[in-house]
Amino acid sequence: MTGSAFAGSTALTLAGGPIQLHVSGEPGAPPALLLHGAMLDSAELSWRFVAPELAKEHRVYAIDLPKHGGSRPWQQPITQKLCEQLISELLDYLGLQRIAIVGTSMGAGVSIGYALNNPGTVTRLVLAAPGGIGARRRAQLGTWLVINIPFVLTTAAGYFARKPGAVRRSLSAALTAGADTPGFDTFLRLATAEASAKYRHRERVLDDWQLGAYGPCRMRLDFLPRMGDLDVPTLWLVGQNDELVGAGEMQAAAAASGGRLETIPDAGHMATLDQPQYFAALVGEFLHDP
Repeated sequence: MTGSAFAGSTALTLAGGPIQLHVSGEPGAPPALLLHGAMLDSAELSWRFVAPELAKEHRVYAIDLPKHGGSRPWQQPITQKLCEQLISELLDYLGLQRIAIVGTSMGAGVSIGYALNNPGTVTRLVLAAPGGIGARRRAQLGTWLVINIPFVLTTAAGYFARKPGAVRRSLSAALTAGADTPGFDTFLRLATAEASAKYRHRERVLDDWQLGAYGPCRMRLDFLPRMGDLDVPTLWLVGQNDELVGAGEMQAAAAASGGRLETIPDAGHMATLDQPQYFAALVGEFLHDP
C-alpha cells in the first residue's frame, strides 16, 4: 500500500484548532473512531494496515490528534480535557450520539478519560497499551527532571528532523522485527515526515499530553483508581514484548473495569505495526460481539 490508509480525508476545526479527519467504510455501517499514539505517530502510521480491515464492516473515522499529521498548527497546550472536547465536537459534526473507540498508547489514554467522563457515549472500547494508568513509572523523578529542562525537547525534535538515520534507528528498535517488519519503508517515510513537521512547527518531540501526565514523584494522570466506573465493554490489548506498559497495571485495569485482556504475540508497544492482521482480527471480533 503506497497511498492513504483511508478512502478520504476532511479538514475540520474542532476545539478551536485544525483537525484532519480520515474516513473509510460504508456510511451506514457501525461507526468506530481510531485514536493514534504520541511523538512521531499519526493516523496514517498507526492504522496503516488496521483501518482497511476494520472498514470492511465498519464506518471507520480516524483523526490526527492535535500537533500530528494534518492537524496543525496549534498554539494552546493539548490537554486531556481538550482532547475530550474535540471528540465530543467531532461526534456532533458527524451527527452521532454513540460510537466505538479504538485507541493505542496516548490515544488509548485519551479514550479512557473520554469514556469515563461521557458515560453512555461509547458503545465499545479497545485500549491497546494505554497511557494514563499507573501511579509511577521507572525513573520517575529522573524522567521528570530531564523533560523539564528548557529546550531539551525542542532540540530533540530538531535532531530527528535533521537526522533521518536517527528516525530509522528509533523506529527499527521499537518494532519487534525491526527493519524487516512488512511495510517498514512506508512507516519510516511517515515517521520522518512527522519529525520534519514537528521541527517546522517548533513543537516538542514529546506531546503536551505526555508532559502533563508526568509529575516529579507520581503520575499526574492516572485513571486506574477510576476503573470501576468504566461502564462500557472493554478490550485491553498489550504486546508480548511491550516494555512501556506494565503487565501488572494492565491486569489490574482489566480486572477493575470488568474488561477482557489479550496479549498480542511477537509484538511490542506498536502492536498495530508489529501484528496488524492479528490486531485487526481481535478488534473486529470484539466489536461484533453482542
